Amino acid sequence: MQGLHLTADLYRCQSDIALLTDETVLADLCRQATLEAGLTIVGEKWQTFPDYQGQPGGVTGALLLAESHLAVHTWPERGGVTLDVYVCNFEADNSARAEQLMNRLEQAFQPTQSQREHLMRGDRDGPAPNRELLLESLTEGAEYGFRFDRRILDCDTGLQRLELLESRELGLTLRLDGCLMTSEADEAFYHEALIHPAALAHPAPRRALIIGGGDGGALEELLKHSSIESATLVELDGGVVDVARTHLTSIHRGSFDDPRASIRIQDGAAFVRECGETFDLVYLDLTDPETPAGPLYTPAFFEACRNILAPDGALVLHLGAPFHEPDQVAGLAASLNEIFPQVHGYGLHIPLYGSYWAFAVASTTLKPASLSAQEIEARLQARQIADLQVYSPEYHGALFALPANYRRLLPALI
Repeated sequence: MQGLHLTADLYRCQSDIALLTDETVLADLCRQATLEAGLTIVGEKWQTFPDYQGQPGGVTGALLLAESHLAVHTWPERGGVTLDVYVCNFEADNSARAEQLMNRLEQAFQPTQSQREHLMRGDRDGPAPNRELLLESLTEGAEYGFRFDRRILDCDTGLQRLELLESRELGLTLRLDGCLMTSEADEAFYHEALIHPAALAHPAPRRALIIGGGDGGALEELLKHSSIESATLVELDGGVVDVARTHLTSIHRGSFDDPRASIRIQDGAAFVRECGETFDLVYLDLTDPETPAGPLYTPAFFEACRNILAPDGALVLHLGAPFHEPDQVAGLAASLNEIFPQVHGYGLHIPLYGSYWAFAVASTTLKPASLSAQEIEARLQARQIADLQVYSPEYHGALFALPANYRRLLPALI
């Protein structure tokens, strides 16, 4: 009985109406998506209902799977669809296949809104704690995951799927389009590493820009620096900011409402192109390059960022996982090196991301690795920064002590 049970309620679907009214078209989609997910069809049944009051009838169908079943029902008069996927995990963990199937079907129906539920079904010999296992892929051959006790939110923001989950280890955890973004328990690993090495290498940063970062964690770390007079956060998805304001207060700690902060809900590339301002620090706190944020990882956008940097300014971004994504890390570093005289890689293990994670500071003049622990300590004290969980004067140097395999992916420094 142990397994994963997924349901989805889809509203105001924008797909071709045939997917909601023609059992042949619907059945073909379901078969194809099921086989693509690596599940095994052993039987099926479909029923088209008659027209009612001039409206076409819906379709009910089910695929019987060796792993369990897929069931679907459509309401064409409402543009509605319900989906039900259950897989048994007795001999093998089919959870990722179930997620893939559900994602593929939801994308095909193009709902304006959707609601999902996840239920862990039993254990081998009896009831088990209902802790949902979510897996994330590092590569096609590598996965890791966490178990969550409950779901707080599962919604479509209009731009991406947003999930807010809670576990005893991670606390509240944000997931976007199936990718883990941040959690209460480990957010300091990413946010402190993103912000402080460059901010402390700069002698007196006053104006800063964050592209992305809708959870507010990077903004909160940046505003710890007393020299900062203004911090602009540009986030494309206002839904992420809204959820963070309400639920992730332990991460942003009210930074959205700091008088030095300006929150803009708009496209980051357009802002950089049109702002007419200069900044001492520009941070790209984005989802990964294979997501819709991809255009912000290009040489053209890096060049645009350099154009809005003050003479001693720096651009900071994450590059990915050197072990799992060496080509991506090397490619991004090479692109930065074409534009900036100084490209300094650094990194650390981030628990939520399941791997050692690479970052880079790109600048004309800044050399953050050259600062001693004593110099970092003096700047932390001068800026009255004490509330740190991961970053420290000694750890600053350790961040830039690179594993050999990562160092080989970076361009030689001048």
